[in-house]
Amino acid sequence: MTDTPDDNLDFRRPTADVGYLLNKLVEASPPLDPNSIYCNLLQCSHFADTAVAVFDGDSLVGFVSGYVIPNKPDTLFVWQVVIAEAARGKGLAKRMLKELLSREACAEVRYIETTITPDNEASWALFRSLARDLDTTLDSEVFFESETHFGGEHDAEHLLVIGPFHSERATTV
Repeated sequence: MTDTPDDNLDFRRPTADVGYLLNKLVEASPPLDPNSIYCNLLQCSHFADTAVAVFDGDSLVGFVSGYVIPNKPDTLFVWQVVIAEAARGKGLAKRMLKELLSREACAEVRYIETTITPDNEASWALFRSLARDLDTTLDSEVFFESETHFGGEHDAEHLLVIGPFHSERATTV
């Protein structure tokens, strides 16, 4: 990225060797839902074109994983955003999302979808801010119910839909 602060962070397309580091970063970042190491390896290999790993030296300090929804080629689903505690509050999450939107794999993307629990204030603020930067709307509705889909063991997940937006806007914000 060319318009980032002078913080020496390295934004990369992940490779499989980042999978274990990602697993440990998520594990250290409650209340995020941990995935298996195998899942994280797939995020860093099969889904690398729609993921961003951010390093500060040798340390993984941020990661965004997502994918273009197979039956919605204009929609990027953001699976997970994680920031190391020491790197929080510096706008890194939004920088990673903008980096992702600038990638060739997202050239046709006009919408972003993600799910968030009602009490995850940081994620709500992030995606509201991104929608403002993209000069578009953010709509939400319950997507997965606590009792129906999680057996009461997890809060409901709200589906957020950001868009439509123009690809040129996404790469210049």
